[in-house]
Amino acid sequence: MINFEEEIKKFRPSLEIEDAEELIHNQDLDDMADILVKMMKEAETAPKKSKNGRGTI
Repeated sequence: MINFEEEIKKFRPSLEIEDAEELIHNQDLDDMADILVKMMKEAETAPKKSKNGRGTI
């Protein structure tokens, strides 16, 4: 039978997982708030279209 307490004591995390975790945390990824801010800035600078979509205001 497996002694879970002994197995937990012997557990060592995989170095690959630790490396991947560090890489993921060190990346500067855009979250939804960053994307929305960027979209709002682009919308402010884009030419305004008329309601019928046939030209700019």
